[in-house]
Amino acid sequence: MAKIKITVVERTFNEEIARAYGSENFLAGRGFGPCAGFSDGQVFVLEGLSKPEGFCDWAWADIHREIRTVGFGGGFPWVNTPQSAICCCTDGMKPVVFKVERIEDG
Repeated sequence: MAKIKITVVERTFNEEIARAYGSENFLAGRGFGPCAGFSDGQVFVLEGLSKPEGFCDWAWADIHREIRTVGFGGGFPWVNTPQSAICCCTDGMKPVVFKVERIEDG
């Protein structure tokens, strides 16, 4: 199995949506702003298809399809590097964008 590198490209924050739909706890500062579970530029290297320790369960569920595709040698024609993907978690208020790439055959 290939090694797979997951890079946090960017943590985003949709403030207008958060203010319109966020709960009182959210708006009071608890979680307000970009996702605190990741850092821009953070890297995870996988030796298989298992979720790395500390990786958000929700984000993992959202990007696992791309991880499997890239891990088995696939890619996406709209991405300019072979055997890679650009994907994100589906948190509507503070999505995180990831780059998933195959880095080595094992």
